[in-house]
Amino acid sequence: MVCGIVGVTTDEGFSQEPLGKIIKEALKKLEYRGYDSVGLAIVTNEGSLEIRKSRGMIDFVSRKLGFDSISGISGVGHTRWATHGRPSDENAHPHTDCSRRIAVVHNGIIENYKKLKEFLINEGHSFTSDTDTEVIPHLIESFKRKGYSTYEAFKKTIELLEGAYALAMIDLDEPEKIFFARKMSPLIVGLGNRSNFVASDIVAFIDYTRRVIVLTDGEIGYVTPSKVVIEKMIRKEGVITWVPIDIKSRIRSVEWSPEMASKEGYDFFMIKEIHEQPYALASTLSAVGESINEIARVLTRSERVLLLGAGTSYHATLITALLLRRYANLWAEAVIASESRWWLNALGQGDVVIGVSQSGETIDTLRGIREAKERGALTIAVTNVIESTIAREADMAVYIRAGPEIGVAATKTFTSQVALLSYLAVKTGELRGVLKPSLANEIYSALRETPNVVARILKDEEKKASVLADKMSVKNNAYYLGRGLGLPIAMEGALKMKEIAYVHAEAYPAGESKHGPIALVEKDFPVVFVILSKDEEELIKSNIEEMKARGAYAILVSPNNAEEALSLADFKFILPVQHEVASAVSYVIPLQLLAYYTAVKKGLDPDKPRNLAKTVTVF
Repeated sequence: MVCGIVGVTTDEGFSQEPLGKIIKEALKKLEYRGYDSVGLAIVTNEGSLEIRKSRGMIDFVSRKLGFDSISGISGVGHTRWATHGRPSDENAHPHTDCSRRIAVVHNGIIENYKKLKEFLINEGHSFTSDTDTEVIPHLIESFKRKGYSTYEAFKKTIELLEGAYALAMIDLDEPEKIFFARKMSPLIVGLGNRSNFVASDIVAFIDYTRRVIVLTDGEIGYVTPSKVVIEKMIRKEGVITWVPIDIKSRIRSVEWSPEMASKEGYDFFMIKEIHEQPYALASTLSAVGESINEIARVLTRSERVLLLGAGTSYHATLITALLLRRYANLWAEAVIASESRWWLNALGQGDVVIGVSQSGETIDTLRGIREAKERGALTIAVTNVIESTIAREADMAVYIRAGPEIGVAATKTFTSQVALLSYLAVKTGELRGVLKPSLANEIYSALRETPNVVARILKDEEKKASVLADKMSVKNNAYYLGRGLGLPIAMEGALKMKEIAYVHAEAYPAGESKHGPIALVEKDFPVVFVILSKDEEELIKSNIEEMKARGAYAILVSPNNAEEALSLADFKFILPVQHEVASAVSYVIPLQLLAYYTAVKKGLDPDKPRNLAKTVTVF
């Protein structure tokens, strides 16, 4: 997810190619992940540390900086997707310590980097970038100054880091070693002949070896050309111990083609990205901080809030508007961006317009932001791409940090948008004095738990979605019904079914379904009902009964405590009970899976739905 990491350590005679070229070619295999800059650091044969990095695409930067000509013993490379700090030469990885003897590449977000950076500056360290990553080599340098060995200094540094990370590090003092650590971001060790590798994806080194060790959270270690050391961090009652891992029992052999390896073994990017959602949500929620609080403070002073979005992003704005009205007593309205002109002419000073766009380039949302600014409203961008057009032109911007999304149908960016915007709505309600701190904290805790809940739903419900897809794949029509926060989730589920499986799926408020749509229901007509909390059960129960009386096949997405509604359903996804705000993030997962498997069973390519583009940049 997000950035691409490569590390290679070699014995003399491993390859006729310079190490710089080997790392460059490995990075090129990770280009599908998306990036804005590239760099590498190599311990040369002469014993120096060569660092070359720049904003731009790999081939351009490689020609400009001469990657192919660098020979060496070991090295790390990186493709960066900007999270902290704009895309620039200075913010490109690798990052070094003051002495430029240590180089680090990093994927993820260090939540406590500001505190660590302040401590290091007080110690006399100088920083050259705006990134969170740069604290890591300086921390290692600090511990080494106190007498620790490189590996012990590396471990002491990892103990201090909060957030998500996969990282690799080289040190001139131990030139054959590449040190690594993982927490919530993928990292894999490759076992080669007279060489060993560390990378974000197997595809980076698949030309050299298919023997791998997939690292798990909390693991740390190092590789040399002939050795692998892995330890697991155990934290108990505030005490940290490091437990050695048996390497032999962890080695696996993969038989993927390079194309399959880029998808990490999944058949399509869409299903890969559905499974990345626990990591994407962890990344999104770990970055929640002062930027969100600042925007919440702005919303507390606003007269009205208008939220603009298109497609999936519009569904995220619907949820946000409902939460702002319910939990912050704030006038908030979600509008399809292409229709926003009919609302914007009534706005002005004191109003806020929030534009939500995965790419930050959606033309209708951009046009709405521009018109809102002309009318004197304050504008806020919520996007996944730093320095995208909407982010640049809005007065304020906040990033969901879900990582690049290759599949056209949005999955992980939707859940990350909902998580971030839900946090914003709750924080606004807390600052306005509408929400008691105890209830706000309860919701924050539920949101922070969503990565684990989503992981559990994926594990428990995927096979069921595949079974139901057999039935859906021969259907031409379906209804998706919900109430309250469940309605935007139903709308998103219906959109996914339309986008990639080409099933005519329509979403309605459940109570509205009897005012016309029910006329189309006949025997075995699929109707999906979405319940986010037990409070909605009684009303939805009557809607299920109405549809089943006409012969509908009732499919229910529901918490496990809605027993009466569940007893009426013909097919059910029974999900963990959560606060409704957190359920709005996680309960879409079975519907994503259902759409995906329906498309696959119809012989369709879910990554490339007909007539659609990832980013709409024309009116």
